[in-house]
Amino acid sequence: MTAPGDPGPVDRSGEAVPPPREPRTPRPWVERVGLAAIATVLAVMFGGVAASAWIGGEPFLAVMGGIGCLMTAWVGGLTLFRG
Repeated sequence: MTAPGDPGPVDRSGEAVPPPREPRTPRPWVERVGLAAIATVLAVMFGGVAASAWIGGEPFLAVMGGIGCLMTAWVGGLTLFRG
């Protein structure tokens, strides 16, 4: 236990050494599938905004909706497969 104001363990250069991290436990499959399903719904909604904006002649909004769709799908896939 360190006293208030004490940086704790230091390395040779005098910098404080961060405490070791605990290993990350993977999420349960039910949670992964549920989060991926929510991400799929949101990605479809972003894709709908992108398509509607493109048809309506708003290219900036279409690009932003497409980027939102891709980013949401990417994170949903990471959640499902990486855990």
